[in-house]
Amino acid sequence: QVQLVESGGGLVQSGGSLRLSCLLSGSAFSIYHMAWYRQAPGKQRDMVASITNTGNTNYADSVKGRFTMSRDNAKNTVYLQMNSLKPEDTAVYYCKAARVYEYWGRGTQVTVSS
Repeated sequence: QVQLVESGGGLVQSGGSLRLSCLLSGSAFSIYHMAWYRQAPGKQRDMVASITNTGNTNYADSVKGRFTMSRDNAKNTVYLQMNSLKPEDTAVYYCKAARVYEYWGRGTQVTVSS
């Protein structure tokens, strides 16, 4: 059974950086397309960044140039490096793995203070 566990969230000041990690267990990591989503209170869950199983990345316009997604197949982990954080980046960040089915983690809170 595929399980995803996010980590690395926390409280940071505006302009600061955080790196999120998402560990996949229970299946062969390298076949999955991975993505980070975020959901702020009262808002829908939106995609932030994605990476295919071959390493191609895509980013939401709101984070382009600030966030970088990467994957380490040897560690079954994807990362989201978040720089120049803004208060509007405050949200719960979720990791998703997709192939035939989709799997979600439970999320990690990111709070950016002004």
